[in-house]
Amino acid sequence: MHLMLVFAVCAVVSYLLGAIPFGYIIASTRGIDLYKTGSGSIGATNVFRTVGKKWGILTFVLDALKGFIPAFLFPIAAKAYTGNCDPHLLALTCAIFAVIGHNWPVYLNFKGGKGIATSAGALAGIVPEMVGIGLLTWVLLFLLTRYVSVASITAAFMLIFCGWVLYCQDGFVLPVTLTILGLFAIWRHKSNIQRLMNGTENRFDFRRKKDEEQAVNDNK
Repeated sequence: MHLMLVFAVCAVVSYLLGAIPFGYIIASTRGIDLYKTGSGSIGATNVFRTVGKKWGILTFVLDALKGFIPAFLFPIAAKAYTGNCDPHLLALTCAIFAVIGHNWPVYLNFKGGKGIATSAGALAGIVPEMVGIGLLTWVLLFLLTRYVSVASITAAFMLIFCGWVLYCQDGFVLPVTLTILGLFAIWRHKSNIQRLMNGTENRFDFRRKKDEEQAVNDNK
């Protein structure tokens, strides 16, 4: 198979895999329409807030796998099949298309999430050390601010910065790819940025779910 065709097939499959709306599916099985609940996003954070903790974690894991599988496994399979495929370049290509699929899923009229979990999964398959840097940044900012959006945006900026600092000596393909993924994430948070500027962004409240559960128990 011609290398261009291999790249094209892997890109399309990566997009279709990334476009699977696990958050929307999980919430729907619980009788919740994520588009009409919470932030209106189909990502793990909205599932965590509106459906439940365990369902939010499950959504995050599944969304991360949508990025990890194409970025890690597709290049291995392609190289074994063709014998002369550049696995690094293919991994980066698959990562980008998986994130595009999550952000603009064909199955839901191109209305998707913000791509944080899928980007993290893709990075785990390509440059796992970047996942550690991003996760540490996310946790630190989240604990300091309790804004998921602030933590995610800052982690995206850190991804771009570290990409150029750590990898530019090996060429520009990886830094440019990390920049694209980071800018995707930041741009998808544009509504959150506007709410932050207006002072209307919601902080994450760990006690809210407990209070709701206590109220239900009190009314039994």
